[in-house]
Amino acid sequence: MIAQATAKLHEHLKSRVKPLHEQKVCISKKLKTTPVLREYIEENYSSRLYEFLLEHVNFNNPSHLVTETSSRFNIIKQPDDTLSEIVNLKRINDIRYLNNFFEVVNSKLLRGGTFIGCVETKNLRKKRILNKYPTGLNYIYYTLDFILKRVFPKLPVTKKIYFFLTRGNNRVITRAETLGRLISCGFQIQELELIQGNLYFVVRKEKAPLFPKNPTYGPLIRLKRVGKGGKIIKVYKLRTMHPYSEYLQDYVYRQNKLQQNGKLKNDYRVCTVGQFLRKYWIDELPMLINFFKGDLKLVGVRPISNHYFNLYSEELKQKRIHHKPGLLPPFYADLPKTMEEIMESELKYLEAYEKHPLKTDWKYFWKVFVNIVFKKARSS
Repeated sequence: MIAQATAKLHEHLKSRVKPLHEQKVCISKKLKTTPVLREYIEENYSSRLYEFLLEHVNFNNPSHLVTETSSRFNIIKQPDDTLSEIVNLKRINDIRYLNNFFEVVNSKLLRGGTFIGCVETKNLRKKRILNKYPTGLNYIYYTLDFILKRVFPKLPVTKKIYFFLTRGNNRVITRAETLGRLISCGFQIQELELIQGNLYFVVRKEKAPLFPKNPTYGPLIRLKRVGKGGKIIKVYKLRTMHPYSEYLQDYVYRQNKLQQNGKLKNDYRVCTVGQFLRKYWIDELPMLINFFKGDLKLVGVRPISNHYFNLYSEELKQKRIHHKPGLLPPFYADLPKTMEEIMESELKYLEAYEKHPLKTDWKYFWKVFVNIVFKKARSS
């Protein structure tokens, strides 16, 4: 009798205590189809967020997961390729190994499955800090915050200090880096929504993660460019874009298209310092390494990414890959305004170069020199 009573008491207590691995997981499967989930989200977040989730998640479908976690281990226990939707209510700012987290989410979703998460972007963080503190003090606080949580994680010398002090919590992350990381981890961006100071993203599993080994995170980067013979060369530059921006090129192009100078419109991937570096070509100084290695010549068409290369006509593609790219492109000799004019300028240069290589490069060198030094032509 005593043994039976003890067993019943043990079962009763077990049913009342939430298992440790479900701590911070926002409502178990049993409660996902009840008003408890709605009540939890509305009390801790907002009714607007619940309405937003309803637009993208079928809560009556058992193959979904709603969680509130900064650890991938709360998701890794799920079977692979089984979930149709995963929602994480926790900001990704508090997830230390962010790519690993996204990769685990990818592995649990069915192909075409939806992942919803949120981030406080760098600009949203700045706005929050400046509004929170008195004028004067707010900019002092923001400057210190920027140095500690934006500069320190990027430098090899201070990176360890940063993670020792913060444990990766409350990190500063830009919109571009967030979307770039998601795309590199196999997701396609579907929708973005600003709700109560956080940017919520809805992404769809498109493919397996790329597992990038060398993303553009430090100040000196190597970018993949189409070289002679169609060979991919790695061009050295100073980073002018936010980390992981290279994965966003196609997405930003589809959203904004090109402006007159052949660059992307409203390109939020470029950081503030990067705009200055680009204006005076400081970011291109490391390309001298490629020049001395023999990947580039002094005058020649600009080394471009595979994405831009595929925007060109077949005729220009074939002519391009027969020659090395150059440090000083014909763009600064002709100053074209549209994509069509840029292609026409490059084609004219290449045709002239094939007939008279030395004469053509000599002529273009001085055209570029005059336009930059005396006519103040600038990059952007």
